[in-house]
Amino acid sequence: MAKTTNLYVRLEPGLKEQAESVLGQLGIPVSNAVNIFLKQVVMQRGIPFDVKLPPIQHAALSDLTEKEINEELEKGYTDFTQGNTKSAEKVFSDIHRDYGI
Repeated sequence: MAKTTNLYVRLEPGLKEQAESVLGQLGIPVSNAVNIFLKQVVMQRGIPFDVKLPPIQHAALSDLTEKEINEELEKGYTDFTQGNTKSAEKVFSDIHRDYGI
């Protein structure tokens, strides 16, 4: 039998419970999941998945409250008065690049 070592980590209680629930449905104990993760770290020589911010979710106007709409308009007005503007050509170029259209 292989020797083992202990690893102590601090987790948010809700996160631990959610992970245990998912892993339990898969029939994988948390300790095995941690072992799998650490083996992948070694094999990949880094974190085995992308670590990045989620894509920006652009809200539809209909999803905003009147207060939120006014706040967004104020931001736009402030940008305009401070000269933080782009040409329409640049804006459409960015849209085509960012959304692949």
